[in-house]
Amino acid sequence: MSFTPARQNQALWLATGLGCFLSLCCAGTEGAGTSSSRQVRRMGSVSEELSLVPLHQRPELLEACAKLLGEEWGKSRASRLHTLQRSSDTFPASLLLLRSRGPATAPATREGACQLVGHVRLSRVVSRPRDLFVESVVVARALRGQGYGRRLMEATERWARARGFVCLHLTTHDKQHFYAHLGFVLGEPVQSVAFLSPAMPAVVLRLFSTPPGTATTTTARPRVPSAPPPPLPPPAAPPPPPPPTVVWARGVLAESSGQSLLETPHRDTKGLPIFWMKKDI
Repeated sequence: MSFTPARQNQALWLATGLGCFLSLCCAGTEGAGTSSSRQVRRMGSVSEELSLVPLHQRPELLEACAKLLGEEWGKSRASRLHTLQRSSDTFPASLLLLRSRGPATAPATREGACQLVGHVRLSRVVSRPRDLFVESVVVARALRGQGYGRRLMEATERWARARGFVCLHLTTHDKQHFYAHLGFVLGEPVQSVAFLSPAMPAVVLRLFSTPPGTATTTTARPRVPSAPPPPLPPPAAPPPPPPPTVVWARGVLAESSGQSLLETPHRDTKGLPIFWMKKDI
């Protein structure tokens, strides 16, 4: 079957127009869900926009952020301000979850009036250049129980993933079930780098980038031989190994050797039980 040149041109014109129409539809669909720092939720005639913004981009919120953290953990105002002022793109970074509300037809912009909903602090992890340590996670008390904690953590994951990081670590004393429902699993301790100054000696900076177990060059003192210890009695036969620990806690499966969501072998500096958790993002 053959077509005249006029029919061929007409068919080509229709195909081109249909392709452009589909491309515009697909572009609009993708753009609606790719934002990594903003979420918009409409409730009737009012819209709520949530934005995750670094504190060093909104310095006018420094006092409000210090007050939020002080209400949760105390410490002096001066100490809080000193820590928060270190926020930068090179870490540590203090991220703020901000809420703005307005008519659904014209939601408020980021520069407009907003409410501080929550805070999270991210630091680098020693010997793990693509990991981040999460701390100081808090939601304003008046807004708790409304899902903002989950949305704060989800926004933090998107923020970190968009910058090439692949894993988050954190510690908690009593919120392990909350983090487990967000996909975190029990992990092992890691060392975070809270602050690195350019004035630090090079040897100190090398220690932060040396993998665990790698020997470093030091000047060893001559060792004085000591008397050999007395021989030990032959060891008794070891007991059979226990079966692997499998615990169901609030619908979450936690499997490890010696850890569960109900108890942990780790302790903080005050001797209190602490859970180390991580999530691949």
